[in-house]
Amino acid sequence: MESSSCSVLSASLNRFLAQKFGSKEDLLKSSYIELELTNSCADLEATLSDLDRKLSDTIAVFSSRSDQVQVRLRGIKEGLIDLKSSVTIPQHEENEGVLAEELPALAKEVARIETIRAYAETALKLDSLIGDVEDSVSSSVTGKLKSSSYSANSEESHQKAISYLKEIESILTSTAKTRPQWMRLLSAVDNRVDRALAVLRPQCISDHRSLLASLGWPPPLSGSNLMNTSSTKPKEISNPLFSLKGDLKTKYSESFLSLCNLQELQRRRKCRQLYGHNLETLIRPPLWVIEELVNPISILAERHFSKWADKPEFVFALVYKITRDFVDSMDEVLQPLVDKANLVGYSCREEWIGGTVTSLCTYLAKEIFPKYIEALEKGGSDEISRNARVLWLNLVDLMISFDKRTQALISDTGLLMSLKEDEALQRVSSLSVFCDRPDWFEIWAEVEKLEVLDKFKTALEKDKNWGSVVSDENKSPVICDAVVQNLSLLTDRARPLPSVMLRAKFIKLTCGPVISEFIDCMVHRCQEAEGLTALTDDDALLKVVRSINAAQYFEVTLMEWCEDLFFLDMESLSDEAGSKCIFHEEIGRLKDFRIEWVEKISTVILRGFDARTRDYVKNKKQWQEKMEGYAVSRNFLDSLDYVQGKLSKLEEGLNALDFVTVWRGIANGIDQLIFNGVLLGGAKYNNCGVVRLDVTVSVLFGVFKAWCLRPEGFFSKLHEGLRILKMDEIEMRNGLVGDKEKWLKEKGFRRITIAEAERLVKNRVFEG
Repeated sequence: MESSSCSVLSASLNRFLAQKFGSKEDLLKSSYIELELTNSCADLEATLSDLDRKLSDTIAVFSSRSDQVQVRLRGIKEGLIDLKSSVTIPQHEENEGVLAEELPALAKEVARIETIRAYAETALKLDSLIGDVEDSVSSSVTGKLKSSSYSANSEESHQKAISYLKEIESILTSTAKTRPQWMRLLSAVDNRVDRALAVLRPQCISDHRSLLASLGWPPPLSGSNLMNTSSTKPKEISNPLFSLKGDLKTKYSESFLSLCNLQELQRRRKCRQLYGHNLETLIRPPLWVIEELVNPISILAERHFSKWADKPEFVFALVYKITRDFVDSMDEVLQPLVDKANLVGYSCREEWIGGTVTSLCTYLAKEIFPKYIEALEKGGSDEISRNARVLWLNLVDLMISFDKRTQALISDTGLLMSLKEDEALQRVSSLSVFCDRPDWFEIWAEVEKLEVLDKFKTALEKDKNWGSVVSDENKSPVICDAVVQNLSLLTDRARPLPSVMLRAKFIKLTCGPVISEFIDCMVHRCQEAEGLTALTDDDALLKVVRSINAAQYFEVTLMEWCEDLFFLDMESLSDEAGSKCIFHEEIGRLKDFRIEWVEKISTVILRGFDARTRDYVKNKKQWQEKMEGYAVSRNFLDSLDYVQGKLSKLEEGLNALDFVTVWRGIANGIDQLIFNGVLLGGAKYNNCGVVRLDVTVSVLFGVFKAWCLRPEGFFSKLHEGLRILKMDEIEMRNGLVGDKEKWLKEKGFRRITIAEAERLVKNRVFEG
């Protein structure tokens, strides 16, 4: 009999009695406990009476307002009947003018009364609904005081309150669009709804957490066997979500839907309140129900993390295992409930992965990175600094590997991320820890840069890397491959970053200095060669040629990279960039370097040609001497042989693009030298001199015919000057008597000026 009476008592009452009467001595305190319970009951009854009184007052106010509205509506109806009868009864002409004046005022008054009626009805409806919400919230709080555990009545109160809140939100949304002038009413209602939500949401979350705890969430992680290095598959963590059945499944579904509906309500309210603003800039909050699953299991996982302070790979392994083992249940169990709650755009799989990754980022920022920063800042010796850099790079490697595996859980399903690219990547990337800590990001970039430069400088100092050629097409040295490989490694490090801005900044901080180091090395090698021999030595010239080849190959490579979508995304990041490639500055420096040293090579060869033809140019008598066979001057032939030899060596060693620039520059320089020094040098030309000059120019053209089909096009001044000298006397003198400019154009002279043509005519000597 005694046992049957005990079983009737609730679990909370049993706990209360066990707490108060733990020993026989506690029985002596029963009178005090009875008094305490009596006072508590009296307080609760007083509270209930007060609530009953408030409810009665509210009903009375509603009833009185309803009577007033009915009286006003009745008066409006009678007035409209009178108006109708007065319009239908024939009136005298003098009354028609009065009626026409009174109708607009009457219509305005009717509209005003209609507005008042609509306002009163809306206000009364909202007041009634808010009262229902507050009653539901109040009953939920009262039920919570009586029983601390999850109860069906509490869940029913939550659902009723949410239903009323949805109806209120629908009325407010419609009113905001049709009656925006009622802002005070909307504001007053929002304030009362905010107060109700401030109580309702914590209650829903608290009940949901209690229900999760009763389901066995979070499951134990100790049996996951993470450190299993054998080939056998590690044991999966037990998943309580798959074991939900019967009444337990119904309770969890109802609680899950309540939280989802509440979040959807909050989203609708936010959209209404921010109507007219740019809603795309708002950050979409995580799914509350998934957060309630992630948070407790993350706290449980951190107990394991503390044991692996020097083994971060175990931390990433456990987080990945948790993420993977539960991700299927998100699709199969929870996603249908989210869809039922009309939470558009939410993917439970993505939210679960994002939640676990966010918890990992929080742990990394709190526990791991500060230790690594401290190790880097010590840097007392090269060995310590080197070890700290290696640890840092290993950690980043783990983060990149973890992100690839985690993001594969989304991409392997064929689903697209529901958010914008950068926002979605930040949710599911452990590298997002750098988004909030730009100082850590700069440290990482500095470590990566130093690591690459250490290896790269060694490669730059080896002469064999500059000597051997990789490709016959562009004749670039082996060092170019080392540069491209190192930059590709740095670019690959930037690709997983979850922000285009961060990727661009990483490229600037790491690739920029490496390219600058490469350009500075080329400049130094060229200056060294120029300083030793003034580029007159073939070996020194070859040293410069190889640097030019490297610059040309690398310039083309960077331009091709800039056409890749990865770099195209970075073009419009800032106004300063002007929609230019991220390597625009480096490409400009490479181009300037090539132009400068190609011009220097051309200048050196022209200087050698000028020195060898100095006597030839000064010999003005040769153009009036009569010689058989019209042989070309030996001095001029030696000069041409020098130019041909230099160009042949350049053709063999220099890339095709820059070689064309060199020989064209040399051709233009020789054209100017011969034209100004010989044709306009003051010498007199008789018929034999013109023939000799024609033969000399033909030999010159023959040298350059190896690189072009029409050399005369690149010796325009010399070619046109010779044409003038070869004219007969009558044509020459008649042409320059009239309109000289017109005559030059008609004859096809485009490069020679009128003054130059007159000087050539003056120097021509015709024999009788």
